[in-house]
Amino acid sequence: MTRRGYLTVILCGALILTFATGLRQSFGLFLKPMTMDLGIGREVFALGIAINNLLWGAAGPFAGAIADKYGPGRVAALGGLSYALGLVVLGLASDGRLIIFGNVLIGLALAGSGFSVILAAVTRATPPEKRSLALGIVTAGGSFGQFSLVPYGYTLLDTLGWSLALAAMGATALLIIPLASGVAGWQADARAQGAQSLSEALAEASRHSGFWLLTAGFFVCGFQLVFVGTHLPAFLADQAMPAWVGTWALALIGLFNIVGSYTAGVLGTKLRKKYVLACIYLARSAAFLLFMILPLSPASVLILASLLGLLWLSTVPLTSGLVAQIFGPTYMSTLYAIVFFSHQVGSFLGAWLGGKAFDMLGSYDIMWWLCIGAGIFAAAMHWPIADRPMPRLAAAGAAA
Repeated sequence: MTRRGYLTVILCGALILTFATGLRQSFGLFLKPMTMDLGIGREVFALGIAINNLLWGAAGPFAGAIADKYGPGRVAALGGLSYALGLVVLGLASDGRLIIFGNVLIGLALAGSGFSVILAAVTRATPPEKRSLALGIVTAGGSFGQFSLVPYGYTLLDTLGWSLALAAMGATALLIIPLASGVAGWQADARAQGAQSLSEALAEASRHSGFWLLTAGFFVCGFQLVFVGTHLPAFLADQAMPAWVGTWALALIGLFNIVGSYTAGVLGTKLRKKYVLACIYLARSAAFLLFMILPLSPASVLILASLLGLLWLSTVPLTSGLVAQIFGPTYMSTLYAIVFFSHQVGSFLGAWLGGKAFDMLGSYDIMWWLCIGAGIFAAAMHWPIADRPMPRLAAAGAAA
């Protein structure tokens, strides 16, 4: 692969994640206006987001297996089409059923155009010594999407209303389709698949304790991020904050996440990834604790959001990098998708429990404390991971 070639994969992969993850980060802005207009509780909207995240994770291993076999370009293009349709359906919602159905389509879309498929393509296209940094750069694309597309979503919402705004966002999602050509052709190497079948790769991972520790820790990442992304704007509105505070809090999380993701990629080339991950989760717990104990003002919210942004998607290049480091790139789409499914189970609970807790208790306090405790748990899961490459990788390298 030429330098120009792998840079194309990195650029197109980053842009796909910009749209795929950036658009969904805007959904929290729609919680209050949609639930008030439609006369439904926050739990219904939150359940739709939760199902979206759960399906993203559940369909991920299947989308990853198809991408490993036939290439990520086609899978990402279908994801872009499903994304656009899902947003249009959300814009047509008149009750909770269409909110659920639209989120089903978006969940399937994200399985094809999200991290599992795109990061595997980047891993295969990039020289091994540059992988951690490349994964950090592409993950930063998702962060830039949050920074740029959350204000974009807010502007559409403010000028068009929620229904037309969602339709316009659906048209934006169609940009994923032409970008998918930039990651096409990076399926798993046929010779490597001949040396190890998918079933053998799954069996190998299932016997590795580090795979399950990584999976357990990533559950926490999903729980924390989707709770915040879904409920932070409504939480701030409940505290009598102006609407722009919630919008710019999410945008600043995205902006500082660009720095955090890139930095995590750099650190992954110099330090053991598992230790960096443990420190990130502990730092998240500290940030959530500050949210609980400090007086809230627009300035304090934006400062804390910036701090949280440094820790937001910085787990992704390190987690995906560990999967590739331990098991190799051949079945990375599938193996990372399984780890990511745990992330999405956590996302389901973070979104749904946030709405359930608010409807039952009238506040989000219990969720903030759960986020604090979960971060400590995740740090404990990552510390003992056995992160050495599987012996067969060294043997294959020697044979080559």
